[in-house]
Amino acid sequence: MILDRVKPLDAILATAEKKSLHRTLGWFQLTLFGIGCVIGTGIFVLTAAGAQKAGPGLMLAFVIAGLICIVAALCYAEIASMAPVAGSAYTYTYAVMGEILAWTVGWALVLEYAVAASAVSVGWSGYFSGTILNEFLGVQLPPWLAAGPLALGGAPGGFINLPAVLIALLVTALLVRGTSESAKVNAVLVGIKVLALTAFVILTLSSAQFDMAKFNPFLPAGVFGGFGTGVGAVGAAATIFFAYVGFDAVSTAAEETKNPQRNVPIGLIGSLLFCTIVYILVAAGAVGTIGGQPVMGPNGVPFPAGSEELARQCALPQYADALVCSNEALAHVLRQIGFGAVGNMLGIAAFLALPSVILVLIFGQTRIFFVMSRDGLLPDVLSRVHPKWKTPHIVTMATGAAVAFAAAFLPVGQLADIANAGTLYAFMMVAVAVLILRRTEKNRHRPFKTPLIWLVAPATIAGCLFLFFNLPSAAMLVLPVWGAVGMVIYFLYSRSHSHLGRGLVEVHEDDPDAPPVPGV
Repeated sequence: MILDRVKPLDAILATAEKKSLHRTLGWFQLTLFGIGCVIGTGIFVLTAAGAQKAGPGLMLAFVIAGLICIVAALCYAEIASMAPVAGSAYTYTYAVMGEILAWTVGWALVLEYAVAASAVSVGWSGYFSGTILNEFLGVQLPPWLAAGPLALGGAPGGFINLPAVLIALLVTALLVRGTSESAKVNAVLVGIKVLALTAFVILTLSSAQFDMAKFNPFLPAGVFGGFGTGVGAVGAAATIFFAYVGFDAVSTAAEETKNPQRNVPIGLIGSLLFCTIVYILVAAGAVGTIGGQPVMGPNGVPFPAGSEELARQCALPQYADALVCSNEALAHVLRQIGFGAVGNMLGIAAFLALPSVILVLIFGQTRIFFVMSRDGLLPDVLSRVHPKWKTPHIVTMATGAAVAFAAAFLPVGQLADIANAGTLYAFMMVAVAVLILRRTEKNRHRPFKTPLIWLVAPATIAGCLFLFFNLPSAAMLVLPVWGAVGMVIYFLYSRSHSHLGRGLVEVHEDDPDAPPVPGV
């Protein structure tokens, strides 16, 4: 039977206890960790891409994406408190629905983390080129070195995004050498980002240029842009959903959290609520000051974000200062309303803080590989530790190379949409797992119990599917193609090497009354 391999929760917990990580994180550090993962390229850069899809309706898009994330977080919170182990959605699926579906989730998480790291690298490149090189040093990178081709067919000007490649490789080198964030450093970086966004909100909402008339029309492309178009408020929500990606990393830290049954739910939901409020205020400030109307095509539909057609329009004088044409949206807004110095400071904040997001994402990618390798689904070489630096250098270098390659040639909007496809699938599977556990593990202790589970979990499933089918058609196709490649690897290698399939499952040795594991 293909679906016969389910790894019991008790076995997963036993494995984690035998090879456990030191528990040092409390609820406050975990919330800061969540905010640090969530606030990144999504809000600093995708504000422009979201406005091109929805106009002022970007505010509604943040609400839609935030609501779906919050119900997903409630599902995550319950299952993470029951199984406080590394591996996130992959581990949860393994415990409930079996190995093959767990493999598809783990494979989707690989897509999420690696492509998201590429997107953040491209976002950092925009602030580096615009603020550091142009504003401070007076250096203008040649167009062919400052951006990759904007469309798959190629676009004039761009060939390779050199700064994005360099930052991805630099972060990878730091991870290989064993350089990682301490809790104090992470707190400082979170503080920088929150302070920068707070300054942005205060300056824009109190600006004399703030005008409610700039919100009209509020939904120039409507609520629904149409299947596969990726425009409208819902299409923008599907893209700027990326602005929330990272909260699931809180659950991957459950194995390193003190009292995870209490602290993981607080960290998940607290960081999401905080970020949602900040995002709505930032969108209101940006649109209300310089406007956020999209550049419309001849058929009355916005040109696709990151497309060749939009690049041509943005090169015209009438759109040169538009929000939707900026590679460093928030710093650009502040410069336009007379706060150039503060805008440059915000650009510096993004320049300093975004590499930490890249680091966390690549680190999260290697952690997923580590857990899958621990289960025998991937070769042991992927978790091989460097004899001097004591880091999983092989998988880190492979991941970094893939991240740099994607960052070199694709724009941030396309990368965000691709990453979202994998993320939405993983979130949906967590909601399914919670529902199944309510039936199969009725008596298991649940320190955090999702309220109205029979409403919240289906809402999560429906919301994830809803956003997925409002992604651009190219992004929707990436997930099944990536999944097909994963299935080939699974049946050629992983299924025959699986520890569970070979009967190598950890159990609680000190519990004589532990029930036998079938087939082991």
